[in-house]
Amino acid sequence: MLANIWNRIIGWFTDRDERNKLVRSFNASSREAFVLGEVPAMLEASISRGDPSYKHPFSKWMYSGFRIKVFTGRLLTKNEMLFIGRTILSNDQLVRRLVVLGWDTLEICGSNTTSGCKWKLADYMETINLLDNDY
Repeated sequence: MLANIWNRIIGWFTDRDERNKLVRSFNASSREAFVLGEVPAMLEASISRGDPSYKHPFSKWMYSGFRIKVFTGRLLTKNEMLFIGRTILSNDQLVRRLVVLGWDTLEICGSNTTSGCKWKLADYMETINLLDNDY
C-alpha cells in the first residue's frame, strides 16, 4: 500500500513536469515564430484556474485551464480570439495532449485582460463512437 501511494505522488510530479514542459515549449516556439515574422502577434501560454463546469475525469483538481495571451499592441477583436482558438482546437493531437495532461479549458485573451473566449477541451476531441461500429 505504501508503494502504491509513493507511485501516485511521483506520478503527480511527472504530470506537473510534463505540463510545464508543454507550456515552455509552446512559448519558445511562439517567440521564435514572432521574431522570424511568421506570425503577426506573440502568444504566451500559461496555466490558469480553468472553468469548473468544464471538468472531465482527467482534469487537474486546481489550475486546469490552458490560457494563451495574445500580444498585439492593441485590443483584440472577438473574431481574432475565435480564430486563434479554432486554430488550436483544429489540432486533434494537441487537444488530446492537453486533456491527458489535465487541462479542461482553453482560454484566449488579449495582453491587457483575462477576459476573452474559452472552450471546453473535451468537446473538441475526435472520439470513436464504439456503439456505432461492429468490432
